[in-house]
Amino acid sequence: MDWVAGLPPGDDRGCHSLLVIVDRLSKTSISFPCHKDYTAMDTTLLIWNRVVSCTGIFSIIISDRDPKLNSQLWKNLHQLFGTILSFLTAYHPQNDGLDEIMIQTLEDMVRKICAYGLELKDCDGLPHDWCMLIPTKEISLRNKAPHNIYPVESSGTRKITKALRERKFMTKKVR
Repeated sequence: MDWVAGLPPGDDRGCHSLLVIVDRLSKTSISFPCHKDYTAMDTTLLIWNRVVSCTGIFSIIISDRDPKLNSQLWKNLHQLFGTILSFLTAYHPQNDGLDEIMIQTLEDMVRKICAYGLELKDCDGLPHDWCMLIPTKEISLRNKAPHNIYPVESSGTRKITKALRERKFMTKKVR
């Protein structure tokens, strides 16, 4: 779990950073646009409402020594749930290579989107910013196959392109 900070303001709430959570088992990531001044309570509520409600309580959290995760509130919460907090030195891929590589990939993707400006438009001419493109970015990362199994398949979900092909085949067959 880590934050990508220093992004241009995105969406109508003015988000400046991205919270990235990597599931080491399925090698998938979940990311949320957030404000750079989120407190430990804001971070806890974000994770509780958007992640824990879908995946369950984490058994271990690995992160650098971010003040948000080092707060007493965060420690008490995880003591209550029985979660192990493991803190590493920041920017040391030898400690936590998978997460650092995934976070670097996500950061590169978001920064490339930002480099083209925030004037991305959909087919109706409505503007999009980097916050609105996060789900598309996550789909593309979940459909990469590092070891003959796609991360999205290891989490119990079918690969997006496979599902689309099956749907296309089924619609042709019905006609």
